[in-house]
Order: sequence, then structure tokens, then C-alpha cells
Amino acid sequence: MRNRSVTYSSARTMEATFQALADPTRRAVLDLLRGGGQAAGEIAQAFPVSRPAISKHLRLLRRAHLVREHREGRHRVYQLNPEPLRAVDSWLDQYRSFWKANLANLKTFVEAEYAKEIAQQSKPTSKTRGDR
Repeated sequence: MRNRSVTYSSARTMEATFQALADPTRRAVLDLLRGGGQAAGEIAQAFPVSRPAISKHLRLLRRAHLVREHREGRHRVYQLNPEPLRAVDSWLDQYRSFWKANLANLKTFVEAEYAKEIAQQSKPTSKTRGDR
């Protein structure tokens, strides 16, 4: 069942965010921008692809609201916008809780099985008279 608190526009925004994050080059651009704003040309120099290709990536990141753009003279400067990433983190938090609980259960099970195995190995074997 769908979560009714998710609106259509926020679902579309999340979809655009995930589509933007799906590409490794765009994720690398976001990683680069964590250090602060950079001009489009500086960003393009950091990658082995053409400037027009980086421009397309930046346009998709801007449409997904993952970056902000402003002009400084002749340059377009891009900065990371963390807000959509907070929404992704919130969505992922549900899965973190799920995996944390399941991995804790698995750990408990494995440790119990290991303890049983060690206990069986350390039991002294009883010898019968015929074994002498």
C-alpha cells in the first residue's frame, strides 16, 4: 500500500532525484561540489568527457534540484543543494531500520549456532569398556 503522506509532486521530485543519482558521472559531480561551489568549466576539467556532456549532466542535476546555479561574471557557478538528498536519506532510513534488525537477528542466530558447535566439541567423549 502506498504511503498517503507522499504527494504526487514529491513523488515526481523523488523520481527525478533518483534518476539524476543513477548516473555515476552525476554522482561524481555531486561529490566534487561537496567541497564548495565551482564554475562549470572547472567541473568539466575534472572529467574525461566533453564540456557539452558535463553541461547536460549539470542541467539534469539542476532540474532535479540537486545543484543550484548562479552567475559570477561570465561564469555559471554550481553549488550542491543538500535538500533533495535529505529526502532520499529519509526514504533510505526505512531500509536501514529493516536491515539493522535483520542483521542483528542473523548475528544472534550465528553466535548461538557457533556456541552450540563449540560446546559439542568441548564435551568429553565417554569411553566404554570395549574401547580400551
